[in-house]
Amino acid sequence: MAEKITLSKKDRLAVAWRSTFIQGSWNYERMQNGGWCYSLIPAIKKLYKSDEDRKAALKRHLEFFNTHPYLASPIIGVTLALEEERANGAPIDDVAIQGVKIGMMGPLAGVGDPVFWFTVRPMLGALGASLALTGNILGPIIFFVFWNLIRWAFMWYTQEFGYKAGSKITDDLSGGLLQKVTKGASILGMFVLGSLVQRWVSIKFTPVVSKVELSDGAFIDWDKLPAGTDGIRQALTDVQNGLSMTNFKETTLQQNLDSLIPGLAGVLLTLLCMWLLKKKVSPIIIIIGLFVVGVLAHLAHIM
Repeated sequence: MAEKITLSKKDRLAVAWRSTFIQGSWNYERMQNGGWCYSLIPAIKKLYKSDEDRKAALKRHLEFFNTHPYLASPIIGVTLALEEERANGAPIDDVAIQGVKIGMMGPLAGVGDPVFWFTVRPMLGALGASLALTGNILGPIIFFVFWNLIRWAFMWYTQEFGYKAGSKITDDLSGGLLQKVTKGASILGMFVLGSLVQRWVSIKFTPVVSKVELSDGAFIDWDKLPAGTDGIRQALTDVQNGLSMTNFKETTLQQNLDSLIPGLAGVLLTLLCMWLLKKKVSPIIIIIGLFVVGVLAHLAHIM
């Protein structure tokens, strides 16, 4: 029986160090896939001996991947465990590995921004800036040192946590635990991505479908406002009270669509892009097409 291949701490450290540069080859087609694949190269070299197996591993990890750069670490840990078990003969296919990645990257992407960009970094930045304003050279040094210590410690320990958790997942392959986790992760990932369509995809149709004259008292009479700051204050108060700034009310096509189903155009556009991808249309072609259509529609005053 062949000896089991195990990733050593040195191997996992090499992967963690490379994951620091996961944004290094970010692209609009598959986003972090290049940095993700680059991070896993030390593990792939250790786990797979033949060129064919290594090429196959690199190919499956060049698929689409995108999450917060620091929250990628626990996903890397789970992936390392799955690849390790696969290299030792466990029945783990490409779909299972990709499904776990997709299922985890969606929920974790929303965690990183509030924790790191909106909490940890502003706090450290405020501390460093307050020292720097007094002429203390320790200000920028403290920010740089503590920021990198925190992020590196987080990335390493969460990668190790994911690696150990992933090993437990693969212990019960015969019981179908991995299949259940993969299915659940895929469903959760698709749900999260679907819920983000409203936020990420924005389409606004500008054609005016109706224009109604407002009666007196329903809009601000600018000629009767006091001069100076008093007039500005009065206008702001009137706007807060629901008065219109003009003597007419325009209703655009987008407002009518939003009154029926908010975000309908964005959902339809997303479904169209998914259909085109299913038909093997290149993502680059789709991006260029959206850019050209958007510019032409804007010039024609449609959007």
